[in-house]
Amino acid sequence: MSSTNISRTAKRISDLVNLKKRGAAVTCRQTFEVIPVDFHHRENPFQAHIFLCRFEGEVDGEAYSFRKCYARGCPNNLCPHVSQAVMIANRYLQRDHILLKKAGIDVEERLFSLEDMLVKFDGYQEEHDPTLTIDDYIHMAKEGAKVSVAIDLEYVPAVEHFANYHNSQTFLNIDFVVESLGKKHNFQRCFACYQTEREEEEKAGQVEVANARLKELYEEFDAASITYEKKFFK
Repeated sequence: MSSTNISRTAKRISDLVNLKKRGAAVTCRQTFEVIPVDFHHRENPFQAHIFLCRFEGEVDGEAYSFRKCYARGCPNNLCPHVSQAVMIANRYLQRDHILLKKAGIDVEERLFSLEDMLVKFDGYQEEHDPTLTIDDYIHMAKEGAKVSVAIDLEYVPAVEHFANYHNSQTFLNIDFVVESLGKKHNFQRCFACYQTEREEEEKAGQVEVANARLKELYEEFDAASITYEKKFFK
């Protein structure tokens, strides 16, 4: 089906859940992609692997397709190691599976599996930060721990490497610095992305997607009494 027939009504997991709750017939399939990407981040260009899941299906017979970035991994200290990224990606993916299932949307509960990739990093020493996610800190705050989060929003240009071509993308990246229990933990998440050469056509829509995801996250922060400053992409 051509891209002109792709539904604009479903761009996020939350959209699928809300459409289903309103009575729409929703189908969902997922396809995994692990793509090497050259990032140009400030003065530190580096290569990483991004863990993407493309969700496709139909809403009342109208096709939709969107992809979601679940983690980024690399063999240096500019982002979580690839072995951590696999676990982080699967934890966020499992949360989305639960949301879809609760809404009555059937989806195969498949996870990322990168055993062959991890072999490349046999020398990795388990001395890095624990594999924590923002959800862990939300739970800690709900249990009474004092948690503060500094948020930095960035547009990060990158080049995705596929088998037969390259694709320039701009990622709407969130840099979190979390302080709790006397420790700081820094990590990043991608909330949306668009083709760099199609910025004029795609940027506004992806900013809307990223800000909607941020709004949901901030609501969770508020419910857990986490200290932070609201910021949105412009």
